[in-house]
Amino acid sequence: MKLLGITACPTGIAHTYIAAEKLSRAAKELDVEIKVETQGSVGTENVLTDKDIAEADGIIIAADKGVDLSRFAGKAIYECGTKDAVKDPKRLIQLFLDGTVVAPQASKKLKSVEEAKQEIRGKQNLIYRHLMSGVSYMIPFVVVGGLLIALALAIGGEPTPTGLAIPENSFWMHISDIGGAAFTFMVPILAGFIAYSIADRPGIAPGMIAGFIAANGSFYDSSAGAGFIGGIVAGFLAGYLALWIKRWKVPKMVQPIMPILVIPIISTLLTGAVFIFVVGKPIASLMNGLTEFLNGMQGSSSILLALILGAMISFDMGGPVNKVAFLFGTSMIGAGNVAVMGAIAAAICTPPLGMGLATLLRKNLYNKEEKEAGKAALAMGLCGITEGAIPFAAGDPLRVIPSLMVGAMSGAVIAMLGGVGDSVPHGGPIVALLGAIDNVLMFIIAIVVGTFVTAFCVNFLKDLKQRKDNVSNQKQAARE
Repeated sequence: MKLLGITACPTGIAHTYIAAEKLSRAAKELDVEIKVETQGSVGTENVLTDKDIAEADGIIIAADKGVDLSRFAGKAIYECGTKDAVKDPKRLIQLFLDGTVVAPQASKKLKSVEEAKQEIRGKQNLIYRHLMSGVSYMIPFVVVGGLLIALALAIGGEPTPTGLAIPENSFWMHISDIGGAAFTFMVPILAGFIAYSIADRPGIAPGMIAGFIAANGSFYDSSAGAGFIGGIVAGFLAGYLALWIKRWKVPKMVQPIMPILVIPIISTLLTGAVFIFVVGKPIASLMNGLTEFLNGMQGSSSILLALILGAMISFDMGGPVNKVAFLFGTSMIGAGNVAVMGAIAAAICTPPLGMGLATLLRKNLYNKEEKEAGKAALAMGLCGITEGAIPFAAGDPLRVIPSLMVGAMSGAVIAMLGGVGDSVPHGGPIVALLGAIDNVLMFIIAIVVGTFVTAFCVNFLKDLKQRKDNVSNQKQAARE
């Protein structure tokens, strides 16, 4: 049997490549030939050729964002998230070996109730995929903008009574302005590529235009824009409008101009009108109120926020819950509140760093493969890649995930109370090296504490389990 695969995650850094490696390893163990195309941050690698597709018996799509399936017409396809490929790759391949997944034309029977439920769940998951497609294209703009502004402040900033300030008309002011320009693309890019994920190319123009309208409150008489929430609404609205118009049955002579003229114009007009006259101002008011509320958080309320964000970041290590917290922190950077991202930046790296440290402190609790994964986790943690902890969570979720959450929450709280700020949507020690962190000392302390808490908790729980297993084995041996 020959299978093909595609792996793709929103950021295109870790899940994409971990999932590809797991599928390749599982296929080798099951004596199945497989070629996996990775759609990561550096572009598409190991590209599937027409010959590969023609010879393939099935396709595994392990992706958390939109993937073009048009080239696989008539093939047996199984779609899932990257975490499914990481946790249980053998099961995915076995579905094809057992004949559970078949080509569309080979299945004529009516859907069972369970199959119908699975199809509904798959459609619901599409919403997350469309959102993450927009986020994946937005992130580079925010990273570039944040780093340029941080660099300009760190090198060209001068002390003032209110903090560092860049002198007007200086070289570093121009650098800061370039960074600010990158930030202005954040919401339009988010909206545009959400719409693109839904409706393909006809959706990108109305999505970006609607995103620009969402980001500029002047269109709907508001002093502030609708922010990232407005961008999400605009992207989905433009995308589904474009998709609806794409499905219109029109004369053949009109079909060639539909994607370049009719669909963009009508969907842009409709989306723009809805945003300007209906939803723009209420969403802007909501975002403005949220920003003011967060900026006013002090004491116990800020601790609660940090606890929630730390738990969300570490719960699924790059999955949907993690991305919601991450996107929230990113939006707060644009709103001028870098403290939220500061707490997130500390929480992002403690899961992999904690697991890497745990394997060094108590080697007897881990097998050879886990020790090797620990080394990789340390490297990924230093670069702020939470997914480095996934192999450990997949193998022992009951003990690993709670430990990761406690450690990340500890780090986030210390960062929040220590006044840590992060001006780029990323985390880990690498961000401090790039000069994007305010109060670096407290940031490092937060990471160190979170890392040690994670390592201590997971080793304590694993040791407890090992002791119970030993007692149980001794009792069994005594009975025999």
